[in-house]
Amino acid sequence: MRSRTPLALLGAAVLVLVGPPLLTTGSGTGTGTQIPGLRFMVPNTPGGGYDITARTAAKNAEEAGLTPGIEVFNLPGAGGTVGLTRLVGEHGNGKLAMSMGLGVVGAVRSNDAPRTLADTTPIARLTEEQDVVVVAKDSPYRTIDELIDAWKADPGELPVGGGSSPGGPDHLAPMLMARAAGISPKQVNYIPFDGGGELLASILGNKVAFGVSGVGEYLDQIKAGELRLLAVTGPQRVDGLDAPTLQEAGYDVNFTNWRGIVAPPGLSDAERGKLVRLVEELHDSPEWQESMKKNGWDDAFLSGERFGDFLDAQDQRVVSVLKELGL
Repeated sequence: MRSRTPLALLGAAVLVLVGPPLLTTGSGTGTGTQIPGLRFMVPNTPGGGYDITARTAAKNAEEAGLTPGIEVFNLPGAGGTVGLTRLVGEHGNGKLAMSMGLGVVGAVRSNDAPRTLADTTPIARLTEEQDVVVVAKDSPYRTIDELIDAWKADPGELPVGGGSSPGGPDHLAPMLMARAAGISPKQVNYIPFDGGGELLASILGNKVAFGVSGVGEYLDQIKAGELRLLAVTGPQRVDGLDAPTLQEAGYDVNFTNWRGIVAPPGLSDAERGKLVRLVEELHDSPEWQESMKKNGWDDAFLSGERFGDFLDAQDQRVVSVLKELGL
């Protein structure tokens, strides 16, 4: 078990892996990174951010020749804490890792989970990305101001959907939006979904008035015109997307999400070192760099114990923000 050290911050990153063995002719040598039989757990449903990143990372790792035959499997439930409990129970298993991010940090708190991220072996934070505020293509709301004006008029009648449990990124972002717009966060009708895949169907079916999720999850639907993008939550616009930041629109919100990977407790130094080296070489590969650019992910690489300190800081930050919002 890793000892906890309090710090502070709120950022963004992730990783995940999938797929059958591939013949590789990639750019990397894979020296010291070969982990035959590696499995990567995605702790929510297919189609969400953890899942998309996982399948991308697995493909890139194999294309770069870093390790063969990475298998990805989904184990959803309770905002990722079902998967977390399974991971912690795999004490000493150096061939298992789990994708995770800010959503799992929040879910541990909101679900009073029996296991926490302090019980895991931290491997790396990989990416950071902005959340997007989206509506269905036939929604009456064409701008962020139109949406927020309607939201302010009757907060409870405009449900907002997110792909994370309370305390996760898709919950915190609209709560911060509400406060910036003069709406009490306690009045917000937030509907949680177990990942962006489940959320998407509800947005398209107008079961929620709007949704908040990671830009990489809905990039294809936005570009195809199935979703209308009203705003992004981070400090600057996203290249290739025509939408203002919330700050540009006059709402004081600057929020990003992150994703990373953790492994079971009880690994030997050699097992932990091999997983860290695999992720470091993946991060440096042209294949991964191109995937980050394509998916609108920002580089936020942090490995080993520095990532462990970051996890401690994020836990403290989630508690602080929830208290600050009265939640």
